[in-house]
Formats: sequence, C-alpha cells, structure tokens
Amino acid sequence: MARILIIEDEAAIRRVLVKILSEENQGYEVFEAEDGLAGMELIKNEDFDLVLCDIKMPKMDGVEVLEAVKKIKPETPMVMISGHGDLETAVNTMKLGAFDYISKPPDLNRLLNTVRIALDRKELVVENTRLKKKVSKNYEMVGESPEIEQIKKMIEKVAPTEARVLITGPNGTGKELVAHWLHQKSDRSNGPMIEVNCAAIPSELIESELFGHVKGAFTSANKDRAGKFEAANGGTIFLDEVGDMSLSAQAKVLRALQENKVQRVGSDKDIKVDVRVITATNKNLKKEIEAGNFREDLYHRLAVILIKVPPLNDRRDDIPLLVDYFSEKISVEHGTTKKKFAPKAIKLLQEYDWTGNIRELRNVVERLIILGEKEISVEDVKLFASK
Repeated sequence: MARILIIEDEAAIRRVLVKILSEENQGYEVFEAEDGLAGMELIKNEDFDLVLCDIKMPKMDGVEVLEAVKKIKPETPMVMISGHGDLETAVNTMKLGAFDYISKPPDLNRLLNTVRIALDRKELVVENTRLKKKVSKNYEMVGESPEIEQIKKMIEKVAPTEARVLITGPNGTGKELVAHWLHQKSDRSNGPMIEVNCAAIPSELIESELFGHVKGAFTSANKDRAGKFEAANGGTIFLDEVGDMSLSAQAKVLRALQENKVQRVGSDKDIKVDVRVITATNKNLKKEIEAGNFREDLYHRLAVILIKVPPLNDRRDDIPLLVDYFSEKISVEHGTTKKKFAPKAIKLLQEYDWTGNIRELRNVVERLIILGEKEISVEDVKLFASK
C-alpha cells in the first residue's frame, strides 16, 4: 500500500486532495498535515512513498520542507503544490530536487498522472538501492562462525562511510572478498572498483601503474597513459599486498590521500581524484615500519579501520558450508552434477591443516569433484586431498 502525505494549510484544498486520491486507488493510504512543521514531524517519524507539499505555508514553507526532506530522506519524492503567484518558485523547487509541481486548483488528470509516475519512480529507486547493496555472488562471504559474523557486521557499519580500511590476514583467506563487499555495499557501488596487486608489479613500474605517465617520461612511454587512481575516480581503488609497495610509491600515495591529487610520472600537473582507498596485506606492517620498509605516516592514513581476516584453521566450523558452496559453484563451472560429500569426509576435511586457507580448500574440493566418486567418501579425501 502506497503511503502519501499531504502538507497543505488550506483545509478545503487538503480535503479535495484526500478525496481525489482515496477514491482513485484503494491502495493509497493518505495522511494529512496542516503546516510544514507538522508535516516534518510525520516525515521524521514515519516513511512515506510520496509527499504533496504546498509552497506558501505559515511556520515552515514548502521550500524549507523540501530542503529538510532531501537531507534526511532523499529517496522520498516531493510534489509541490503552487498557487498562481508561486509558479516561478515551483519551477525553482525542481532544481532543489522536487519531483514535479501541480497548480491550484489541481487538475484531476495531471494530479493523478503525476502521483502514479512519482510512486513508480520511488519503487524503482528503492529496488535499485536494494540491488546496489546486494553483493555479487562472485564475491559471497560464506560462513557463520563468530569471526566471519563479526567481519560482516563491521562491513555493514563501515561500507557506507568514506573511511579507509586496511584488511590483514594470511594469503588465501579472502581479503579481496572483504574489499569487494565494502565497495558493493557503499554509495560508490555504481563507480569503478579498480584492483592493483602491488606485489605483482615491478618496483620500477608501480608508480606509472598507479599514477600514469606522460609521453617520453621513460624509454617505453610512447604515449600519455592514465593510472589506476584516475581510473578509479568516483569509485574505489583496492591496493592488495600494499606492504610490498616501494617507499617512493608510498610517498606519492600519501600525497594522493592528503590532497586528493595525483601527478603522472614525468609531469608536474596535478590531477584531482575522488577515490576511496582500501588496502590489504599479509605482512605485519608495524614490523615493516620498524625495519624501515613502510612509512608510519602512510600506515596511519590507511589503517583508519582495521579488519583482520582469520586463517581457515581458526574457523573450522565454516568448512562444511564452504565445501557445499564450492561444490555447487565448481559443478556449474564444469557442467557436471553436484556431488555429495559423506559426513565422515567432511569431518576429515575439518581436521586437515589448511596452511593455504580457503584458496587451498577450493582447490581440494575441485580435485575431489573431478576425480572422486558420485559421493565423496573418506577414501576419496585420503587419496586426492593428500598434501
């Protein structure tokens, strides 16, 4: 049922609008407020699918109501009601975010059409928001252990903010999954998510990779090239294995974080960037700082929020869920029927020493699906999952 609020100080107009909307559609639940202040109290305490608001009212006029609503509930469409003398103001409210305006006395067809379109748009906005917050199945974080539940709660709190996050943990634990969750549950989810593996790029090329270069900056620089920070503008850059970054590149990253600007290699021109930075490492950065391999000032910039991803050996209760998840995913990839794992086989997998963490578990599950019998037995595990 669509909830519609009418904010109008003229009782006669208010009654007309309530009657028109109530008779038009029994699915409309119509509420009334006699002025802007009363309307704002209702909006603060309840959710509405549409607000019809007069422009000229005592105590708090329609423009003030519109500006206040856009701050606290920006997804709520506002249709302004204007008298003949308010037409210019009504048009200007569109620039402030009003969905539309209708004139007094209201034209029946225009009113109903505007209401229908506004409600349809609200439904689309809500659905789009829901889809944005839904993390892609490619980056599901599987598990119900206390350690994983704690990480999920942290992500829910941190993702909507602009806070920088440092994700720590051994190789193969799924640090990149945490980074993708943070991006996809953020307000930047429509923007790009650019990943950079700092350990995989030679130290002499890392600055060019991150910040770009201009033609002639070095021997192989045949043309101008934008870097990853520019590519991530409006979105998120994920610096994986940030502990392997050279000190020279660290200094430039620090500047980018401080000033929201980058310079391409070989240029002194500043380029503004709007980027959220998420980093990950398997190293103890405090020890790297003591050894002179990592800048302390950069560490404090990056580690506003710390998320530690535990090794698989510390969350063995999640192994049955992970085996089931990987079994289904791998079966789809190979076009085969999903294989069942015998309870004793699962128990044996839970007892293994998973030094390679989730990445190793996935490889073992894939091997068992390809080489094992219809039902994966203890014997299959002993034969194909041996170290």
